[in-house]
Amino acid sequence: MNKRQARYFAIGSTLLATLIFLGLTIDSHRQFPKLTNAQNITPAVTLGKNVWHKNNCINCHTIFGEGAYYAPDLTKIAQQRGAPYLRAFLKDPSKFYDEQRHRRLMPQQNLSDADIDGLIAFLEWVSQVDNQGWPPRPIMVTGLGTTAGNAAVPAVAAAASAPAGSTATAAAPDKDPVALGERVFRNAAPACTACHSLTPGADMAGPSLAGIATRTQQTLASTDYKGTATDLASFIRESVTRPSAHLVAGAMYSANGVSFMPNTYAKDLTPEQVEHLAAFLSTFK
Repeated sequence: MNKRQARYFAIGSTLLATLIFLGLTIDSHRQFPKLTNAQNITPAVTLGKNVWHKNNCINCHTIFGEGAYYAPDLTKIAQQRGAPYLRAFLKDPSKFYDEQRHRRLMPQQNLSDADIDGLIAFLEWVSQVDNQGWPPRPIMVTGLGTTAGNAAVPAVAAAASAPAGSTATAAAPDKDPVALGERVFRNAAPACTACHSLTPGADMAGPSLAGIATRTQQTLASTDYKGTATDLASFIRESVTRPSAHLVAGAMYSANGVSFMPNTYAKDLTPEQVEHLAAFLSTFK
């Protein structure tokens, strides 16, 4: 290739790349309204966006993976936790995080009720945006060395590779209720891993489920227990399908007698899936 041919090739390649770039840009802008549910941008959403920027929430949190990775990504928080949790949290964050225990503390922003409603509306709109699966997993902020969204160890792996505290064995994943329950735990909507870890002491939006078997025995034996479960499996089923049946006094996972855990699993999961989930969680002694 001589100099003239090289020059023509460079010019042609540049023009082609420019046309491709422009085409992709135009196509992206064509899809933005649908992907972002632009028709749902109400005045409340706009107010919430202004509250988000005014209070520099992005200095600690991220949405769509953009921001400071000091606190959890909030892209799907409205779906994972719901408005009651967010409202209670924003009114008094100190009830949810302890600086000595978590080594960080959400500052009190002293938001008005209108600002809180707007911020929740904004986060609900954000949660509905088709973000193509980004970020790929929730961000854990306990500093204990695990991430809630890490891929699960395959159920057919050796027992030594199972999560700490689990007694799961290497059985066929399409028949073993424990393996099937792990699938539910990882893949339910919203996924249990979005709020619960299986690592001792690693509380997230919900408590760690490590040691749930032992804690359940203590709960059922307590006179403070308000539910109807009689054993570990029925307690897990009750906690999944009727999360407000029993609330731990003084815990940060409920407000005004209502659990912050989604109450939709009773209709979103089949009875068999609930049984499998109970089988899986029952292995964590």
